[in-house]
Amino acid sequence: MIAALFINLLRLLLLPVSALRWAFAAPRGGYVVLEIDGRVVDLQPPRVRLALWWRPRRRAPLSVERVRELGKHLMKDPRPAGLLLRMRSVHAGPAVIASLRDALLEIRAGGKDLVAYLPMGADNTMLLLASAARAVVVGPETLVSPLGFAVEGRYVRRALEQVGVEPEVFAKGMYKNAGEVLVRDSMSAAQREQVGALLDARLVDLIASLAQGRRVEREAAARWIDEAPFGAEQAVARGIVDAVAYEDELEHMLATGLLPGTTAPRRAEGGAGGAAHAADRPARARLVPAARYLGARRALSLRPMWPRPIIGVVEVHGAIVSRAHFRGASLASEERLVASLRAARQNPRIRGVILHIDSPGGSALASDRIHHEVTRLAEVKPVVACMSNVAASGGYYVAAAAHAIVAQPQTITGSIGVVSARFALGPLLERLGVSTDVVKRGARADLFSPSRRLDAGERSVMERELDAIYATFLRVVARGRRRPVEEIEPLAQGRVYSGAEAQARGLVDMLGGFERALHELRQMIGPKAAAIEPAIVRASRYIPPPPLLPAPVPTLLELVGLRGLAAEVELAIHCEGERVLAYCGEAAELDG
Repeated sequence: MIAALFINLLRLLLLPVSALRWAFAAPRGGYVVLEIDGRVVDLQPPRVRLALWWRPRRRAPLSVERVRELGKHLMKDPRPAGLLLRMRSVHAGPAVIASLRDALLEIRAGGKDLVAYLPMGADNTMLLLASAARAVVVGPETLVSPLGFAVEGRYVRRALEQVGVEPEVFAKGMYKNAGEVLVRDSMSAAQREQVGALLDARLVDLIASLAQGRRVEREAAARWIDEAPFGAEQAVARGIVDAVAYEDELEHMLATGLLPGTTAPRRAEGGAGGAAHAADRPARARLVPAARYLGARRALSLRPMWPRPIIGVVEVHGAIVSRAHFRGASLASEERLVASLRAARQNPRIRGVILHIDSPGGSALASDRIHHEVTRLAEVKPVVACMSNVAASGGYYVAAAAHAIVAQPQTITGSIGVVSARFALGPLLERLGVSTDVVKRGARADLFSPSRRLDAGERSVMERELDAIYATFLRVVARGRRRPVEEIEPLAQGRVYSGAEAQARGLVDMLGGFERALHELRQMIGPKAAAIEPAIVRASRYIPPPPLLPAPVPTLLELVGLRGLAAEVELAIHCEGERVLAYCGEAAELDG
């Protein structure tokens, strides 16, 4: 409270300066410029308060949350003509791109002009975003490449055989194919089927967005994709983009109305000398960076003096592990998440929680413990799971305890199944001249030794334990979806779905992004929740569980984990930089 009081006093003293700054933040008829060059995320990451001189501060990624804030101010401000979206590169998953495009469409629907400038050309993602704009301009000598989507799999069975490594893969679910790259030479029919369905969804979305944004028939948009790439002038001739221009030429176009559909802003009339002087230099639109515009607006607001109710946001980002050994790693650590969920449960200011999930899965044990804490939280507060790019396997396991699940149509989700792998290094050690001699007490004391393969009895034990984990996963989903296990089992089998497919099958409640999840949670909290703002909850220290624990959800602690050499399999969707990871670690893994 003291800090808020000091900051408010300072802002009140500087109010005349701040008001003058806001007055000049966006000249009439000008454009606010939003730069996109790099990573885009759903939520604004917390600011780093201390930057050490030997470790320069990284530029924070652009967030959809910030774009929505910018849009709200723009739509209330009559001075700017609109938003200029300048994109050099975009690195984001399909769900984040869909949310960002929705935010841009809202700005345009709010009465503001939206122009997209792509100085380096355009790929699938850039054109998908640019299709929200009224006009699209690309830089000279660039390529416009809506190439569609492709997946390549790398199969290493023969390579492992040549070096003397024998993989053993255990999987439950016909579509749980993360380990097939280790034991096959080509893609299985089941894998080809589910990957094809995901690519179909991506392609349909791209075609629909281009057709809607460029005002053409879907057949024409599909031809653009099949006949790409195009040079900049060819793209203009085909109607994919509107113009080709350097940056200074774009400013002149915006000022004089040379872009299709643009009306030139009215300019003040002067005397003859003034008119002659103006004729000597080309007219240019006034451009203001979005950061300056938002900074000027924020300087006028005062901080709340008293603690207000908030909506907690708990982020489940990255592969799910029991403990993150490296602080900078992008992992969903059970320790941190359990602490954050308990903090959200015990904090009376937090009226509800959004579980923001962007995870391909991970440790079954860690996933179950996180799910248990979400269940405990959902007993006393409303919880909505918001799925971002990937919420598969362990990511879906965690979401199943929420009161409602929201996903974008392009979210990758499902993968209700179990897979694990181990490697027998005996042949490799023999080739290297390394012999292994074992002294043991207990028939299976060396069960997890990588120097030998499992025998038939040991494999049956592992299969039995995976069956138990798979059965637990099915029960968790059935309980969360309020459906019998018999209805969930056909939807499981390790199959991956798009968000739209999952919603049609009842695995997802509604389609949308973070704003939709926020709206649903406010509806659950009550009629006075419209003004409650979200805040990220991050608790790094251990928080004891609340008293009066109910009967605990059965965990996987009793189940024997499969230890093996860690393996990582990548499913890369080309032209997008998007990856779906299947992760096999120390314990039996739930993989996306």
